[in-house]
This record gives sequence, C-alpha cells and structure tokens, in this order.
Amino acid sequence: MLDYLDRLETRTPKARDLANYRDLKAIIALAKPRAAGLRRHMRQAKLADIKSRDDLLQLPILRKADLAQMTELEPPFGGFNSARPGLLRHVFPGALAGQAKDWWGAARALHAAGFRRGDLIHNGFSYHLDSAGHLIESGAQALGCGVIPAGSVSVERHLEVIEKLRPTGFCGKAGFLDLLLEKAAELRCDISSLKRAFVFGAPLTSHMRASIEARGIRLYQAYATPSLGVVAYETDNRDGQLNDGMVLNEGLILEVVKPGTQQSVAAGEIGEMVVTRLNLDCPVLRFGTGDLTALLSEPSPCGRTNLRIKGWLGRADQAVQLGEQTVSPAQMIDLAARHASVRRLRLVLTRERKRDALVLHAESAQPADGLAKELSATLKVLTGLDAKIELVPVGALPDDGQLIVDERSPA
Repeated sequence: MLDYLDRLETRTPKARDLANYRDLKAIIALAKPRAAGLRRHMRQAKLADIKSRDDLLQLPILRKADLAQMTELEPPFGGFNSARPGLLRHVFPGALAGQAKDWWGAARALHAAGFRRGDLIHNGFSYHLDSAGHLIESGAQALGCGVIPAGSVSVERHLEVIEKLRPTGFCGKAGFLDLLLEKAAELRCDISSLKRAFVFGAPLTSHMRASIEARGIRLYQAYATPSLGVVAYETDNRDGQLNDGMVLNEGLILEVVKPGTQQSVAAGEIGEMVVTRLNLDCPVLRFGTGDLTALLSEPSPCGRTNLRIKGWLGRADQAVQLGEQTVSPAQMIDLAARHASVRRLRLVLTRERKRDALVLHAESAQPADGLAKELSATLKVLTGLDAKIELVPVGALPDDGQLIVDERSPA
C-alpha cells in the first residue's frame, strides 16, 4: 500500500485549486502592504480579481533577470519580502528565503523517496552561501531524520565519514554520487550502508542512473531551485516501480508557457515553467524559472493527484549571439507556427573555416515541395540570418526541449 506524507497529496484537483487560490488571496492581502516589490509587480491587477488560474494571467511573468535587477536596487530580495531579513532563518545571495520549518518543501519529496523517521542522511550539498544543503537538512529534520552535514569536502573525506557513520541515504548531485561509488570501489571502502539517494541540481542521464542503481542504491530525482525549493519530485507506483515524470509539490501553482511569451501550452508540449509559490515571507507570483518541461496529461500512478511534469528538459534561455544578431527560442517557436507541416525545429550553430555556420533541422510528416525554401525565407525575416535547411522525418530530433544548439568551439 502506498504511503503518503499527508492528505494534501491525494486531494481532488478541484479541492486543491480552491485551497490554493484562497491561500493566495490571503497571502497577498497580508504581504502587499509590507512588500514594495510585490506592489509594483501587481500594479495592473486587483486582488479581488485573482480567483483562478486564468486570473493570474493579469500579472506579468517575473524573470530571473528582473528579480536580479530589483535586488540590486533594493537588497536583499528586491522588495518582495514581507518579513524583515533579520527574522528569516537564512539569507542567501541571489535567492529568496523564509522562516518556516521546512521552507523549501523538501520533506514531501524525501518521504516519496523512501526516507523515514530515524534514517541517517549523508548530505553532500554545500552549506556555505548555498541553499541546497539547508534545503535537505530542513526537510530531513521535518521528517525526523538525522543529517551528516558533509558539504564541500574531498571525495576521500566523504568516503571516510560514510564508512564510519553508516548513513542509510545520500543527498546531493547524481554525478558526485557516481564518483563516490567509483572511488569507493577503487579504494575498497565499505559504503554499503547507503540504500537510497535523493538528487537534484544537475542533469541525470539514464546511464548515470543505471550505474548508481547497479550498486544497490535506489535513486530518486527532483527539480528544485534556490528560491522555490522543491518544485517536483519522482515517485513509485503501487508495485514499487519508478513512475515516469515528477509530481508537482504542494503549495505551488504551475504554468507551462511558450518561452518568451505569456501563452500556455497544451499537455505534452514543451514550454517554460512559471511558478507561483504560496509563501508569506517572500511571495513571488508567476516566477519564470527559465527551465523547460512538459505537462503529462495523466495523473501519476502513485495516487498523488497534483499535476505531473516530464521533468527538467533544458533551458528556455537558449538565445545565442551571432555578430550583432541574437537568435532566441521564441523566434524558433514563431518560425514553426508559420509552417503548419513542421512538427519540431532545431537550429544548430557550428564554426567552419573560422566562420559561423547554421543548419536548421525541421521535422515534417509530409514535406511539401518548396518547404525548405519557405523555411529559409521565414528564418531570414525573423532573424536576418541564412541557414542550410535539412528536412527530417517526424521523431528524428530528440524531444529534449533544445530549440537552439551551439556547437561552436571557442576561437
């Protein structure tokens, strides 16, 4: 039988939406008088009008660059903090922070990964001017787990501590765990006490997962950011097998939009994650993460009823510079929208004979005569650039969210 952290995870979607927007209104009402940044962000919207997901569209998306600029002018949080910085548990450069016990929402994800009260966790994330180590510790302590605050020390020191203290689980980046396991085998260190791992903060390849799990460690991945905490996390099904995708954490409102626009995309279509977090300390509405994902249309087999995403699929800010011209993912989306037979595009930049060269790969089920010429002309209108056009069958391009790939080696 599946084990949930609490009843919030299995609410009906309707009940969750009602609670989320009720809480959002209450948070805004309390925070707005104290948070100048929030007032500026909401200047075109009325609090009474925000009752549903559609109503949020009145607000602009807050990009990381915007928040960074606001923070420069009004440190430390750009005026989005309703609580004084001195009342917060921790304050980090470049990240929002709060004072709640499990402010980053890690307990729910750790619980889904099988961590339970009494477990001892080896925390391989950094603690110094970095929120990741504290994210894990706060969630682990909320679950009743002990934590070894290993942080940034040498591989050998990590292995020595694991061998002596015998933790049951590891938290950190997947690549570092893979390195630890390889080094342990080389040095004949006994770190067999590790039975499960919770990772985020770096891409996890299928090869890396297989390598780690082949050594007897069950691996779970999450998507998290310093300001939002754990946004989504992997879960098991009733047979103990890992489900596809990740379940959205509670206390968040998620949108997936076309990069560079305010337009929502359909389930299955790749877009940028935009997150509203229900938090009183530093409320930020419609925060553009700059990261790509896709919504899965079916609920998770684990029984949790929140939205499910495909996971991290790359960066939305794949814009590249060619001389005085900038090419952005939004332009590639516009290009595809102007040609009905095109399913997916990928612009690849290379350097040939010390000059930039572009190849536009386009998937088309039924490439009409002259499609390549039409694509070339549209690309020229949108970007001012010329490219070689290569038409490929549907499914030939990887579905990884990469609209622009820069393969130019440094000069």
